[in-house]
Amino acid sequence: MPAPGLPKAVFKPIIQSQATKRKLEHVDFDPLEHLALEEPKSIVMMKDIGYSEDTGISPVAVSQPFRLFTTECIQKFRDEVLSDEVLEKCSYKSNIAALQVRGYAPKYAPFTYDAWHNPQTLSVISKIAGVDLIPNMDFEIGHINISVKSEKQALDEQAAVERERKSFAKNEGIAGCPWEDDKPVVGWHRDSYPFVCVTMLSDCTNMVGGETAFEMANGDVMKVRGPQMGCAVVMQGRYITHQALRALGAQERITMVTSFRPKSPFVRDDSVLSTVRGISNLSDLYYEFGRYRLEMLDERIRAQIQRLREDYEMGKETDTKALKAFLGEQEQFVHRTNSEMVPVEEVVEGHQPEMGLENVKLPPTPPEDEERVAKRAKAV
Repeated sequence: MPAPGLPKAVFKPIIQSQATKRKLEHVDFDPLEHLALEEPKSIVMMKDIGYSEDTGISPVAVSQPFRLFTTECIQKFRDEVLSDEVLEKCSYKSNIAALQVRGYAPKYAPFTYDAWHNPQTLSVISKIAGVDLIPNMDFEIGHINISVKSEKQALDEQAAVERERKSFAKNEGIAGCPWEDDKPVVGWHRDSYPFVCVTMLSDCTNMVGGETAFEMANGDVMKVRGPQMGCAVVMQGRYITHQALRALGAQERITMVTSFRPKSPFVRDDSVLSTVRGISNLSDLYYEFGRYRLEMLDERIRAQIQRLREDYEMGKETDTKALKAFLGEQEQFVHRTNSEMVPVEEVVEGHQPEMGLENVKLPPTPPEDEERVAKRAKAV
């Protein structure tokens, strides 16, 4: 039973429904049936948190949570990603997470794969992000973070939250907001890929907390509230230091994190593999990463050849300076691609660094100090 004054959850947590899993049935993703788009109430821009608009690949920093998928769609996601086969063959654990599920699409999860490749889904994500995006790699479709608690732990947290709420009201807020939990699920970090879409797969009826906190350019901390089931947050996570705060009062918290990169091969791609090497099938990861980076290089070179040919046929002088600049940029692109593919024998299985900052130039971050760490801001 939920704590007094709290509503009853209607979505069973996996630790209660594991024994009675629904039979997997083939269902085609239909945007008319499975998308339930509601525009985000607001979008935080990079300039709003003190960064230049050209810090990343878009002026957009992070969206407020917005409804993206129907309950039926979320249930289908859960059926696929929590199936026995996926949990057995695609589960990973690391130094910062007890259970993560990844690399299962499209082989084990065709519905989830189709959902994130659907043109209407991509149109929604791209519109919010302010740049045309596509999934970074199939291996990164639907990375799952799973956190579960016993029923007693959840009920104890709900009761504690209710007591703190009453105490807070009684004291007219003098003590601040004591029921907010600023302990992170994952420490401060930047993502490996330009944009992410974080989708909630759990019933958050009695959940308190679970916000995403991110660091502003001046060192202050801003929070964006956690999404409800079926809702999502779009964030330019490669360029913003952020962390997911712990959620209280719920038996499970399952989030699906899908990573994106620019659709155009001519837009810079700062993707790295630093935070995902240790929790991946490296053969699959390196294949997909190497293939798409070489495809980008191929398109860039073909376009440059066409440009050179057209200028020559028009009798123009060869722009040697521009050609050398292009070649220098591609040399750097190839070097970065090569450096991300660390030899298999040198990769530490299960190791995830908290900061993924390699190969990306960012504005300097003020040094840590007690005053800065102590700063807090309300959810926007």
